[in-house]
Amino acid sequence: MRKWLPLIALLTLLVPRPALPQTAAAAQPQATQAAGGKTSSVYEQLNLFGEAFERIRQDAVEPVGDQKLIETAISGMLSGLDPNCGYLTEDEYKSQQNSAEQPAGSPGLVVTIDSGQLKVVSPHDGSPAAQSGIKPGETILAIDKQPVFDMTLPQVDALLRGPVDTEVTLTLRSDAGKPNEVKLKRVVAKWSTVTSRLEGGDVGYIRLAGFDTETQAALTAAVKDLAQQAGGKLIGYVIDLRNNPGGSFDVAVTAADDFIDKGDIALVKGRKGENVKHLAATPGDVTNALPLVALVNGGTASEAELVAGALQDNHRAVLVGTKTFGQSAIETLIPLNGNGAIRLTTARFETPSGRAIQGKGLEPDVTVAPVKLERLAQGFGRREADLPGALKNTDPVTGLPPPPAPAQPTPGQSTPGQTPGAPNVANPANPAPEASANEKHGTRSSVATGELGGSDDEQLTQALDMLRGLKMVSAARTGGQ
Repeated sequence: MRKWLPLIALLTLLVPRPALPQTAAAAQPQATQAAGGKTSSVYEQLNLFGEAFERIRQDAVEPVGDQKLIETAISGMLSGLDPNCGYLTEDEYKSQQNSAEQPAGSPGLVVTIDSGQLKVVSPHDGSPAAQSGIKPGETILAIDKQPVFDMTLPQVDALLRGPVDTEVTLTLRSDAGKPNEVKLKRVVAKWSTVTSRLEGGDVGYIRLAGFDTETQAALTAAVKDLAQQAGGKLIGYVIDLRNNPGGSFDVAVTAADDFIDKGDIALVKGRKGENVKHLAATPGDVTNALPLVALVNGGTASEAELVAGALQDNHRAVLVGTKTFGQSAIETLIPLNGNGAIRLTTARFETPSGRAIQGKGLEPDVTVAPVKLERLAQGFGRREADLPGALKNTDPVTGLPPPPAPAQPTPGQSTPGQTPGAPNVANPANPAPEASANEKHGTRSSVATGELGGSDDEQLTQALDMLRGLKMVSAARTGGQ
Protein backbone atom coordinates (compact mmCIF):
# COMPACT_ATOMS: atom_id res chain seq x y z
CA MET A 1 0.00 0.00 0.00
CA ARG A 2 2.87 2.33 0.84
CA LYS A 3 4.14 2.05 -2.70
CA TRP A 4 0.91 3.49 -4.11
CA LEU A 5 0.66 6.47 -1.77
CA PRO A 6 2.61 8.85 -4.08
CA LEU A 7 0.58 7.70 -7.08
CA ILE A 8 -2.70 8.33 -5.27
CA ALA A 9 -1.44 11.75 -4.18
CA LEU A 10 -0.60 12.70 -7.74
CA LEU A 11 -3.93 11.44 -9.05
CA THR A 12 -5.66 13.61 -6.45
CA LEU A 13 -4.07 16.64 -8.11
CA LEU A 14 -4.56 15.57 -11.71
CA VAL A 15 -8.01 13.99 -11.81
CA PRO A 16 -11.05 16.36 -11.84
CA ARG A 17 -13.13 16.39 -8.67
CA PRO A 18 -16.17 14.57 -10.11
CA ALA A 19 -13.90 11.72 -11.15
CA LEU A 20 -12.25 11.19 -7.77
CA PRO A 21 -14.60 8.40 -6.57
CA GLN A 22 -13.56 6.34 -9.55
CA THR A 23 -10.56 4.16 -8.72
CA ALA A 24 -7.48 3.99 -10.88
CA ALA A 25 -8.07 0.28 -11.41
CA ALA A 26 -11.59 0.87 -12.72
CA ALA A 27 -10.54 3.74 -14.96
CA GLN A 28 -7.48 2.10 -16.47
CA PRO A 29 -9.32 -0.21 -18.93
CA GLN A 30 -11.33 2.77 -20.21
CA ALA A 31 -8.16 4.76 -20.80
CA THR A 32 -6.52 1.85 -22.57
CA GLN A 33 -9.58 1.31 -24.75
CA ALA A 34 -9.77 5.02 -25.60
CA ALA A 35 -6.17 4.85 -26.72
CA GLY A 36 -7.00 2.16 -29.25
CA GLY A 37 -5.93 -0.82 -27.13
CA LYS A 38 -2.33 0.32 -26.76
CA THR A 39 -0.48 -1.31 -23.90
CA SER A 40 0.90 2.02 -22.79
CA SER A 41 -1.55 4.30 -21.01
CA VAL A 42 -1.41 7.31 -18.77
CA TYR A 43 -1.81 5.07 -15.73
CA GLU A 44 1.12 2.90 -16.71
CA GLN A 45 3.18 6.07 -17.03
CA LEU A 46 2.02 7.06 -13.57
CA ASN A 47 3.21 3.66 -12.37
CA LEU A 48 6.62 4.68 -13.69
CA PHE A 49 6.38 7.91 -11.76
CA GLY A 50 5.41 6.02 -8.60
CA GLU A 51 8.37 3.69 -8.96
CA ALA A 52 10.81 6.57 -9.47
CA PHE A 53 9.24 8.41 -6.55
CA GLU A 54 9.74 5.42 -4.26
CA ARG A 55 13.35 4.85 -5.37
CA ILE A 56 14.18 8.50 -4.62
CA ARG A 57 12.63 8.26 -1.16
CA GLN A 58 14.59 5.09 -0.34
CA ASP A 59 17.96 5.63 -2.02
CA ALA A 60 18.65 9.39 -2.29
CA VAL A 61 21.82 10.23 -0.35
CA GLU A 62 19.98 13.11 1.32
CA PRO A 63 16.47 12.45 2.67
CA VAL A 64 13.78 14.29 0.71
CA GLY A 65 10.29 14.97 2.01
CA ASP A 66 7.27 13.70 0.11
CA GLN A 67 5.82 17.19 -0.30
CA LYS A 68 9.03 18.51 -1.81
CA LEU A 69 9.18 15.62 -4.26
CA ILE A 70 5.59 16.16 -5.38
CA GLU A 71 6.05 19.93 -5.73
CA THR A 72 9.28 19.45 -7.68
CA ALA A 73 7.56 16.97 -10.00
CA ILE A 74 4.70 19.38 -10.72
CA SER A 75 7.13 22.25 -11.24
CA GLY A 76 9.19 20.20 -13.68
CA MET A 77 6.05 19.10 -15.53
CA LEU A 78 4.99 22.73 -16.05
CA SER A 79 8.42 24.15 -16.83
CA GLY A 80 8.72 21.59 -19.61
CA LEU A 81 5.70 23.07 -21.42
CA ASP A 82 6.79 26.63 -22.21
CA PRO A 83 8.71 29.44 -20.48
CA ASN A 84 5.52 31.07 -19.17
CA CYS A 85 4.24 28.09 -17.18
CA GLY A 86 5.16 27.39 -13.59
CA TYR A 87 4.12 26.09 -10.19
CA LEU A 88 3.57 28.23 -7.10
CA THR A 89 3.71 26.54 -3.72
CA GLU A 90 1.02 27.43 -1.21
CA ASP A 91 3.36 29.94 0.48
CA GLU A 92 4.29 31.53 -2.87
CA TYR A 93 0.65 31.72 -3.91
CA LYS A 94 -0.39 33.37 -0.66
CA SER A 95 2.53 35.76 -0.89
CA GLN A 96 1.45 36.77 -4.38
CA GLN A 97 -2.11 37.37 -3.19
CA ASN A 98 -0.91 39.45 -0.26
CA SER A 99 1.40 41.51 -2.48
CA ALA A 100 -1.61 42.47 -4.58
CA GLU A 101 -3.25 43.93 -1.48
CA GLN A 102 -0.04 45.32 0.04
CA PRO A 103 2.45 45.86 -2.81
CA ALA A 104 6.05 44.98 -1.99
CA GLY A 105 9.01 46.92 -3.29
CA SER A 106 10.32 46.14 -6.77
CA PRO A 107 13.33 47.25 -8.84
CA GLY A 108 11.08 47.34 -11.94
CA LEU A 109 12.34 44.48 -14.11
CA VAL A 110 10.40 42.18 -16.44
CA VAL A 111 12.36 38.95 -16.94
CA THR A 112 12.10 35.59 -18.65
CA ILE A 113 13.99 32.30 -18.49
CA ASP A 114 16.17 31.14 -21.37
CA SER A 115 17.95 27.77 -21.08
CA GLY A 116 17.96 28.09 -17.32
CA GLN A 117 19.38 31.61 -17.50
CA LEU A 118 17.53 34.68 -16.37
CA LYS A 119 17.19 37.30 -19.13
CA VAL A 120 15.87 40.84 -19.00
CA VAL A 121 12.87 41.45 -21.27
CA SER A 122 12.73 45.14 -20.40
CA PRO A 123 12.88 47.47 -17.41
CA HIS A 124 9.82 49.59 -16.63
CA ASP A 125 10.01 53.25 -17.50
CA GLY A 126 11.14 55.37 -14.57
CA SER A 127 12.09 52.35 -12.45
CA PRO A 128 15.40 51.97 -10.58
CA ALA A 129 16.35 49.29 -13.13
CA ALA A 130 15.80 51.73 -16.01
CA GLN A 131 17.69 54.52 -14.28
CA SER A 132 20.66 52.20 -13.72
CA GLY A 133 20.90 51.54 -17.48
CA ILE A 134 19.84 47.88 -17.52
CA LYS A 135 18.78 46.93 -21.04
CA PRO A 136 16.75 44.17 -22.71
CA GLY A 137 18.72 41.01 -23.35
CA GLU A 138 21.13 41.24 -20.43
CA THR A 139 21.69 38.11 -18.37
CA ILE A 140 21.18 38.08 -14.60
CA LEU A 141 23.67 35.67 -13.03
CA ALA A 142 22.82 36.17 -9.37
CA ILE A 143 20.48 38.06 -7.06
CA ASP A 144 22.02 39.12 -3.76
CA LYS A 145 24.96 36.77 -4.45
CA GLN A 146 22.57 33.83 -4.89
CA PRO A 147 22.96 32.13 -8.30
CA VAL A 148 19.70 32.04 -10.24
CA PHE A 149 20.55 29.26 -12.69
CA ASP A 150 17.56 26.88 -13.06
CA MET A 151 15.34 28.94 -10.75
CA THR A 152 11.67 29.28 -11.60
CA LEU A 153 10.08 32.66 -12.31
CA PRO A 154 8.11 32.67 -9.02
CA GLN A 155 11.37 32.03 -7.14
CA VAL A 156 13.08 34.85 -9.02
CA ASP A 157 10.17 37.18 -8.36
CA ALA A 158 10.38 36.40 -4.64
CA LEU A 159 14.06 37.37 -4.64
CA LEU A 160 13.58 40.57 -6.62
CA ARG A 161 10.73 41.83 -4.44
CA GLY A 162 11.07 42.87 -0.85
CA PRO A 163 10.35 45.64 1.64
CA VAL A 164 10.15 49.13 0.14
CA ASP A 165 13.41 51.15 0.27
CA THR A 166 15.60 48.07 0.66
CA GLU A 167 18.27 47.22 -1.90
CA VAL A 168 18.78 44.21 -4.13
CA THR A 169 22.11 43.45 -5.80
CA LEU A 170 22.09 41.99 -9.30
CA THR A 171 25.09 40.37 -10.95
CA LEU A 172 24.66 41.07 -14.66
CA ARG A 173 26.43 40.05 -17.81
CA SER A 174 25.90 41.48 -21.28
CA ASP A 175 27.02 39.66 -24.42
CA ALA A 176 30.19 41.73 -24.80
CA GLY A 177 30.94 42.61 -21.19
CA LYS A 178 32.22 41.05 -18.02
CA PRO A 179 29.96 40.36 -15.05
CA ASN A 180 29.23 43.46 -13.03
CA GLU A 181 27.17 44.17 -9.96
CA VAL A 182 24.36 46.70 -9.84
CA LYS A 183 22.56 47.73 -6.67
CA LEU A 184 18.91 48.63 -7.17
CA LYS A 185 16.51 50.16 -4.71
CA ARG A 186 13.14 48.49 -4.25
CA VAL A 187 10.34 50.99 -4.61
CA VAL A 188 6.56 50.82 -4.79
CA ALA A 189 5.79 49.25 -8.17
CA LYS A 190 3.93 52.18 -9.65
CA TRP A 191 5.35 53.01 -13.06
CA SER A 192 4.12 55.64 -15.45
CA THR A 193 2.86 53.92 -18.60
CA VAL A 194 2.00 57.00 -20.68
CA THR A 195 4.13 60.06 -21.40
CA SER A 196 3.73 62.54 -24.22
CA ARG A 197 5.14 65.69 -25.78
CA LEU A 198 4.78 67.83 -28.89
CA GLU A 199 7.50 67.44 -31.51
CA GLY A 200 8.23 70.49 -33.63
CA GLY A 201 4.81 71.93 -33.00
CA ASP A 202 3.00 69.55 -35.35
CA VAL A 203 3.57 65.90 -34.30
CA GLY A 204 2.28 64.30 -31.13
CA TYR A 205 4.70 61.83 -29.52
CA ILE A 206 3.07 59.31 -27.15
CA ARG A 207 5.12 56.79 -25.23
CA LEU A 208 3.18 53.66 -24.23
CA ALA A 209 5.45 51.83 -21.78
CA GLY A 210 2.95 49.29 -20.44
CA PHE A 211 -0.69 48.64 -19.70
CA ASP A 212 -2.24 49.01 -16.25
CA THR A 213 -5.42 50.36 -14.68
CA GLU A 214 -4.42 53.99 -15.28
CA THR A 215 -3.21 53.64 -18.88
CA GLN A 216 -6.56 54.21 -20.58
CA ALA A 217 -7.35 57.53 -18.87
CA ALA A 218 -3.77 58.76 -19.31
CA LEU A 219 -3.77 57.88 -23.02
CA THR A 220 -7.03 59.73 -23.69
CA ALA A 221 -5.78 62.77 -21.77
CA ALA A 222 -2.46 62.74 -23.65
CA VAL A 223 -4.15 62.77 -27.07
CA LYS A 224 -6.46 65.62 -26.02
CA ASP A 225 -3.60 67.64 -24.52
CA LEU A 226 -1.41 67.29 -27.62
CA ALA A 227 -4.24 68.41 -29.88
CA GLN A 228 -4.72 71.53 -27.75
CA GLN A 229 -1.00 72.30 -27.68
CA ALA A 230 -0.78 72.05 -31.46
CA GLY A 231 -3.63 74.50 -31.91
CA GLY A 232 -5.09 72.73 -34.94
CA LYS A 233 -1.69 72.16 -36.63
CA LEU A 234 -1.27 68.52 -35.62
CA ILE A 235 -0.39 66.32 -38.63
CA GLY A 236 -0.13 62.93 -36.87
CA TYR A 237 1.10 60.90 -33.92
CA VAL A 238 4.10 58.71 -33.14
CA ILE A 239 3.13 55.82 -30.82
CA ASP A 240 6.28 54.50 -29.14
CA LEU A 241 5.89 50.82 -28.13
CA ARG A 242 9.62 50.06 -27.87
CA ASN A 243 10.75 48.20 -24.75
CA ASN A 244 7.12 47.76 -23.73
CA PRO A 245 6.89 44.36 -21.99
CA GLY A 246 3.08 44.32 -21.94
CA GLY A 247 0.74 44.24 -18.95
CA SER A 248 -3.04 43.94 -18.66
CA PHE A 249 -4.56 42.18 -21.66
CA ASP A 250 -7.91 44.01 -21.41
CA VAL A 251 -6.23 47.41 -21.12
CA ALA A 252 -4.11 46.70 -24.21
CA VAL A 253 -7.23 45.79 -26.19
CA THR A 254 -8.85 49.05 -25.11
CA ALA A 255 -5.74 51.04 -26.05
CA ALA A 256 -5.73 49.54 -29.54
CA ASP A 257 -9.46 50.24 -29.81
CA ASP A 258 -8.77 53.94 -29.16
CA PHE A 259 -6.95 54.21 -32.50
CA ILE A 260 -9.17 51.91 -34.59
CA ASP A 261 -12.68 52.84 -35.71
CA LYS A 262 -13.75 49.45 -37.03
CA GLY A 263 -12.41 45.96 -37.65
CA ASP A 264 -10.87 43.28 -35.45
CA ILE A 265 -8.25 44.06 -32.83
CA ALA A 266 -7.06 40.48 -32.30
CA LEU A 267 -8.03 36.83 -32.59
CA VAL A 268 -7.85 34.62 -29.50
CA LYS A 269 -7.33 30.87 -29.97
CA GLY A 270 -7.57 28.28 -27.22
CA ARG A 271 -6.67 24.60 -27.25
CA LYS A 272 -9.20 23.86 -29.96
CA GLY A 273 -8.19 25.86 -33.00
CA GLU A 274 -11.72 26.01 -34.38
CA ASN A 275 -12.88 28.03 -31.36
CA VAL A 276 -11.67 31.49 -32.35
CA LYS A 277 -12.76 34.58 -30.48
CA HIS A 278 -12.82 37.83 -32.45
CA LEU A 279 -12.09 40.98 -30.45
CA ALA A 280 -13.72 43.75 -32.47
CA ALA A 281 -13.13 47.49 -32.28
CA THR A 282 -15.90 49.83 -31.26
CA PRO A 283 -16.73 52.95 -33.34
CA GLY A 284 -14.61 55.99 -32.65
CA ASP A 285 -10.98 57.10 -33.00
CA VAL A 286 -9.51 59.45 -30.38
CA THR A 287 -7.05 60.88 -32.93
CA ASN A 288 -9.75 61.77 -35.48
CA ALA A 289 -8.10 59.47 -38.06
CA LEU A 290 -4.79 61.40 -38.17
CA PRO A 291 -1.86 59.34 -39.54
CA LEU A 292 0.03 57.16 -37.05
CA VAL A 293 3.54 55.73 -36.98
CA ALA A 294 4.24 53.06 -34.33
CA LEU A 295 7.80 52.38 -33.14
CA VAL A 296 8.67 48.76 -32.22
CA ASN A 297 11.75 46.71 -31.37
CA GLY A 298 12.90 43.48 -29.73
CA GLY A 299 11.66 44.72 -26.36
CA THR A 300 8.11 45.11 -27.70
CA ALA A 301 6.49 42.04 -26.19
CA SER A 302 3.19 40.36 -25.37
CA GLU A 303 0.28 42.85 -25.09
CA ALA A 304 2.38 45.54 -26.78
CA GLU A 305 2.58 43.22 -29.79
CA LEU A 306 -1.21 42.90 -29.71
CA VAL A 307 -1.50 46.68 -30.14
CA ALA A 308 1.18 46.81 -32.84
CA GLY A 309 -0.42 43.94 -34.78
CA ALA A 310 -3.86 45.54 -34.61
CA LEU A 311 -2.54 48.86 -35.93
CA GLN A 312 -0.58 47.16 -38.69
CA ASP A 313 -3.27 44.79 -39.95
CA ASN A 314 -5.93 47.49 -39.98
CA HIS A 315 -3.56 49.77 -41.94
CA ARG A 316 -3.97 52.27 -39.16
CA ALA A 317 -0.25 52.78 -38.57
CA VAL A 318 3.10 52.14 -40.20
CA LEU A 319 5.39 50.05 -37.99
CA VAL A 320 8.94 51.41 -37.89
CA GLY A 321 11.91 49.82 -36.11
CA THR A 322 12.97 46.20 -35.74
CA LYS A 323 11.33 42.82 -35.20
CA THR A 324 9.31 42.38 -32.00
CA PHE A 325 9.88 39.78 -29.27
CA GLY A 326 7.27 37.22 -30.36
CA GLN A 327 5.16 36.37 -27.32
CA SER A 328 1.39 36.05 -27.42
CA ALA A 329 0.65 33.61 -24.61
CA ILE A 330 -2.41 34.23 -22.43
CA GLU A 331 -1.75 32.82 -18.98
CA THR A 332 -4.23 31.61 -16.37
CA LEU A 333 -3.47 31.24 -12.67
CA ILE A 334 -5.29 28.11 -11.46
CA PRO A 335 -5.49 27.46 -7.69
CA LEU A 336 -4.99 23.84 -6.55
CA ASN A 337 -7.33 23.68 -3.53
CA GLY A 338 -4.92 24.60 -0.77
CA ASN A 339 -1.85 23.22 -2.53
CA GLY A 340 -0.64 26.34 -4.29
CA ALA A 341 -1.44 27.16 -7.90
CA ILE A 342 -0.23 26.61 -11.44
CA ARG A 343 0.42 29.28 -14.01
CA LEU A 344 -0.68 27.75 -17.33
CA THR A 345 -0.77 29.03 -20.88
CA THR A 346 -4.39 28.45 -21.89
CA ALA A 347 -4.65 30.52 -25.09
CA ARG A 348 -2.74 32.81 -27.41
CA PHE A 349 -3.67 35.75 -29.60
CA GLU A 350 -3.01 36.50 -33.24
CA THR A 351 -3.29 39.61 -35.40
CA PRO A 352 -6.67 40.43 -36.99
CA SER A 353 -5.66 38.82 -40.29
CA GLY A 354 -4.65 35.61 -38.50
CA ARG A 355 -0.89 36.16 -38.48
CA ALA A 356 0.79 34.29 -35.65
CA ILE A 357 2.92 36.28 -33.21
CA GLN A 358 4.05 33.48 -30.89
CA GLY A 359 7.64 32.55 -31.62
CA LYS A 360 7.75 34.74 -34.73
CA GLY A 361 7.25 38.33 -33.71
CA LEU A 362 6.07 41.12 -35.99
CA GLU A 363 8.14 42.47 -38.84
CA PRO A 364 8.03 46.26 -39.13
CA ASP A 365 6.84 47.87 -42.36
CA VAL A 366 10.00 49.99 -42.40
CA THR A 367 13.09 48.47 -40.77
CA VAL A 368 15.27 51.07 -39.09
CA ALA A 369 18.12 49.87 -36.88
CA PRO A 370 19.07 52.08 -33.95
CA VAL A 371 22.25 54.10 -34.06
CA LYS A 372 23.46 53.78 -30.49
CA LEU A 373 21.52 51.00 -28.80
CA GLU A 374 22.95 47.51 -28.73
CA ARG A 375 21.65 45.27 -31.48
CA LEU A 376 20.56 42.71 -28.90
CA ALA A 377 18.33 45.22 -27.22
CA GLN A 378 16.63 46.05 -30.50
CA GLY A 379 15.47 42.68 -31.68
CA PHE A 380 18.61 41.11 -33.11
CA GLY A 381 19.02 38.83 -30.11
CA ARG A 382 16.86 36.15 -28.57
CA ARG A 383 13.11 36.24 -28.79
CA GLU A 384 10.32 34.02 -27.49
CA ALA A 385 10.94 31.43 -30.24
CA ASP A 386 14.50 30.93 -28.99
CA LEU A 387 13.44 29.96 -25.47
CA PRO A 388 13.42 26.26 -24.59
CA GLY A 389 9.95 24.76 -24.65
CA ALA A 390 8.52 27.79 -26.44
CA LEU A 391 5.10 27.19 -27.98
CA LYS A 392 5.69 26.01 -31.50
CA ASN A 393 3.90 27.69 -34.36
CA THR A 394 3.26 25.62 -37.45
CA ASP A 395 1.17 28.22 -39.26
CA PRO A 396 2.69 29.36 -42.54
CA VAL A 397 4.10 32.86 -42.63
CA THR A 398 1.62 35.04 -44.43
CA GLY A 399 1.97 38.58 -45.59
CA LEU A 400 -0.27 41.45 -44.81
CA PRO A 401 -3.49 41.81 -46.76
CA PRO A 402 -3.07 44.29 -49.61
CA PRO A 403 -3.59 47.84 -48.38
CA PRO A 404 -6.51 49.83 -49.72
CA ALA A 405 -5.90 52.42 -52.39
CA PRO A 406 -5.04 55.77 -50.79
CA ALA A 407 -7.96 58.14 -50.68
CA GLN A 408 -7.61 61.54 -52.27
CA PRO A 409 -7.35 64.12 -49.49
CA THR A 410 -9.76 66.97 -49.29
CA PRO A 411 -8.44 70.54 -49.03
CA GLY A 412 -6.80 71.14 -45.67
CA GLN A 413 -6.91 67.45 -44.66
CA SER A 414 -4.02 64.99 -44.57
CA THR A 415 -4.19 61.48 -45.96
CA PRO A 416 -5.65 59.26 -43.19
CA GLY A 417 -2.88 56.65 -43.37
CA GLN A 418 0.41 55.62 -44.87
CA THR A 419 0.89 52.60 -47.11
CA PRO A 420 2.98 50.04 -45.17
CA GLY A 421 6.57 50.04 -46.37
CA ALA A 422 6.37 53.50 -47.92
CA PRO A 423 9.77 55.20 -48.23
CA ASN A 424 10.73 58.40 -46.49
CA VAL A 425 9.38 61.19 -48.69
CA ALA A 426 10.57 64.17 -46.68
CA ASN A 427 11.91 67.00 -48.83
CA PRO A 428 15.28 68.33 -47.64
CA ALA A 429 14.50 71.59 -49.34
CA ASN A 430 11.55 72.11 -47.01
CA PRO A 431 12.71 71.11 -43.53
CA ALA A 432 10.27 70.53 -40.72
CA PRO A 433 9.61 73.42 -38.37
CA GLU A 434 12.37 73.88 -35.80
CA ALA A 435 11.31 72.78 -32.32
CA SER A 436 11.67 75.17 -29.43
CA ALA A 437 14.34 74.50 -26.82
CA ASN A 438 11.97 72.68 -24.50
CA GLU A 439 10.33 70.68 -27.32
CA LYS A 440 13.42 69.09 -28.88
CA HIS A 441 13.27 65.39 -28.17
CA GLY A 442 16.93 65.44 -27.17
CA THR A 443 15.99 67.23 -23.96
CA ARG A 444 13.11 65.08 -22.76
CA SER A 445 13.99 61.40 -22.80
CA SER A 446 11.29 59.60 -20.82
CA VAL A 447 11.58 55.98 -21.85
CA ALA A 448 13.01 52.87 -20.28
CA THR A 449 16.72 53.07 -21.05
CA GLY A 450 17.07 56.83 -21.33
CA GLU A 451 18.51 56.38 -24.83
CA LEU A 452 15.27 56.06 -26.77
CA GLY A 453 13.50 59.27 -27.66
CA GLY A 454 16.63 61.40 -27.72
CA SER A 455 18.17 63.53 -30.46
CA ASP A 456 20.18 60.53 -31.74
CA ASP A 457 17.15 58.27 -31.92
CA GLU A 458 17.19 57.33 -35.60
CA GLN A 459 13.93 55.41 -35.41
CA LEU A 460 12.06 58.40 -33.98
CA THR A 461 13.67 60.70 -36.55
CA GLN A 462 12.46 58.45 -39.36
CA ALA A 463 8.95 58.41 -37.92
CA LEU A 464 8.81 62.21 -37.70
CA ASP A 465 10.15 62.59 -41.25
CA MET A 466 7.61 60.08 -42.50
CA LEU A 467 4.67 61.99 -41.04
CA ARG A 468 5.93 65.36 -42.27
CA GLY A 469 6.73 63.95 -45.69
CA LEU A 470 3.20 62.56 -45.91
CA LYS A 471 1.84 65.99 -45.02
CA MET A 472 3.89 67.60 -47.78
CA VAL A 473 2.66 65.07 -50.33
CA SER A 474 -0.92 65.77 -49.28
CA ALA A 475 -0.35 69.51 -49.58
CA ALA A 476 1.18 69.08 -53.04
CA ARG A 477 -1.78 66.99 -54.21
CA THR A 478 -4.23 69.50 -52.80
CA GLY A 479 -2.43 72.37 -54.50
CA GLY A 480 -2.53 70.59 -57.83
CA GLN A 481 -6.29 70.16 -57.82
